[in-house]
Amino acid sequence: MVLVIFWGVADVLYVMYNQLIAPPFLLLSLSDIFKTFAAFLAVLIAIEIFQNIVLYLRTDVFPLRLVIATAMMAMARKVIIIDFKFVVPMHMFALASIILALGITYYLLGKNKEDVVKL
Repeated sequence: MVLVIFWGVADVLYVMYNQLIAPPFLLLSLSDIFKTFAAFLAVLIAIEIFQNIVLYLRTDVFPLRLVIATAMMAMARKVIIIDFKFVVPMHMFALASIILALGITYYLLGKNKEDVVKL
């Protein structure tokens, strides 16, 4: 998993380097910024998944709230990088329902102080 994180960081740096050396030099277009931001968010999600695995292996407790937070971050990444030229309305309703379900789950886990599952 650590190798995947390092690979993702290298990918972000590679994308930034390629975009900055292409004409016009040292300028990024809006689509280039979105590509870089999407790669950066993918690295953050990989770090969150790594934290989930480490926490589970150290404590033998499944961190349900952290898993839901990671899923919410992944959905936020999807919404941020979505290309609205190719999206149908049903796709947006599906994304909205997933985000709503994750938000409600996260809220309900916050109200209940027992947010871990002991295995």
